[in-house]
Amino acid sequence: MLHVVLFNPEIPQNTGNIGRLCAFTGSRLHLIHPLGFELSNRYLKRSGLDYWPSVDLREYRSWKAFEEAPTRPRRIWLFTTKSRNSFWDVDFGEDDGLLFGNEGSGAPTWLHDWVGETQRLNLPRCHGAVELRSLNLATCVAVALYEALRQTRTEATGRAKRPR
Repeated sequence: MLHVVLFNPEIPQNTGNIGRLCAFTGSRLHLIHPLGFELSNRYLKRSGLDYWPSVDLREYRSWKAFEEAPTRPRRIWLFTTKSRNSFWDVDFGEDDGLLFGNEGSGAPTWLHDWVGETQRLNLPRCHGAVELRSLNLATCVAVALYEALRQTRTEATGRAKRPR
């Protein structure tokens, strides 16, 4: 199983879309409080449609609680614009966690330090998009999660992984 970890997400529609994505892919969703909304928010529910009962959701009152949880991913990759390491150059594994900061300010410096430079990844900017700040959070999660799934899963297609 792969894990999607959202650190202090702020926009319910993004989290709803990500919850729906996690249900669809069989990935676990970890939400680290504080959240910028209530889980009963109608926008969260609307964007997640009727998928919420199928989401393997874990909530934590703080980063420390997440760190100490037995359900925490084995290895954590922080997706950030503050990295030179492309997610295309990583070998993802089962039980990896894909960590994303919030929509307004990303992940704090202390979290970048905790993860370490080699575990920080970016989605490469293409064709002159250097001046653009970032992609939408739900879009980033989808791109990253499907790359990790491509590398780790065979049951969706019935085909074995290609050797690297």
